[in-house]
Amino acid sequence: MNTPVLVIMAAGMGSRYGGLKQIDPIGPSGQIILDYSVYDAYRAGFRRVVFIIKPELQEAFETTIGKRASRLMQVDYVYQTFDKLPEGLTAPEGRVKPLGTGHAVYCVRGVVDAPFAVINADDFYGEDAFRKIYDHLSRLDETDPIHRCCMVGYRVENTLTENGTVARGVCTADGSGYLTSIVERTKIFREPDGTIRYAEDGGEPGGTIAEGTPVSMNLWGFPCGCLDELERMLREFFDGKLKADPEKAELYIPTVVNELTEAGRATVQVLQTDARWFGVTYREDKPTVMAAIAQMTEDGAYPREL
Repeated sequence: MNTPVLVIMAAGMGSRYGGLKQIDPIGPSGQIILDYSVYDAYRAGFRRVVFIIKPELQEAFETTIGKRASRLMQVDYVYQTFDKLPEGLTAPEGRVKPLGTGHAVYCVRGVVDAPFAVINADDFYGEDAFRKIYDHLSRLDETDPIHRCCMVGYRVENTLTENGTVARGVCTADGSGYLTSIVERTKIFREPDGTIRYAEDGGEPGGTIAEGTPVSMNLWGFPCGCLDELERMLREFFDGKLKADPEKAELYIPTVVNELTEAGRATVQVLQTDARWFGVTYREDKPTVMAAIAQMTEDGAYPREL
């Protein structure tokens, strides 16, 4: 059995936050959010981490999280760049915006050869989430013709910020806990009366989301074979949505998952957690995250020095 690998998407510069939020200290001894993700992943059993970054970020990552993570795990870097595409594909001329999280994951093809978990660099997921996804991945049979994927589902009310809207994949699961659909909502917020709502987006009307609804925080688990599926889906994306919107179209992980499940090529088990998400989506979020981690440290969940 190949030991599961942790893949961290860290190519974003944090445009809404106004800086390189991935290496902004938030812990009592100067830790960054990634320190806690790597620490929790190691406790769950992960022994290798692959960072997906922009080339210009490598020095910053190596001197911060990479240097510390290498004391516990094998550390590798992969660049999310426009030259990391299936043979024959070329990014649209003048394109600046990244091609999306689906493309980010494709960039580890040829580097990752084991089941892998995918997380965002700027989200605090909690130990329970890493243990659940590691346990699932460690039991995978890579010879299974069906890709047995998984995701950690957070209660939507545990993933909101008071400082603006958030983007979440809103999930529906069947009675056996398998994902039946996931819809990307890019502008979710809580009304003053407590109602959770998503705003109109791209011509689609807004609506409400019931408390307790599981949402994706981009904590996914995939068998290695899904990387081959991504090549095919990138080709379809280039022929379709990207051709129609060459400057802004993106291939999202939820889109990949939806297509694979609808085609019967994959199942996705929803591993539910009651943990509260913490993240620095906006600069104003930082004090809340710092206070939460300080309290968890005081309660003994984390040492002052990881």
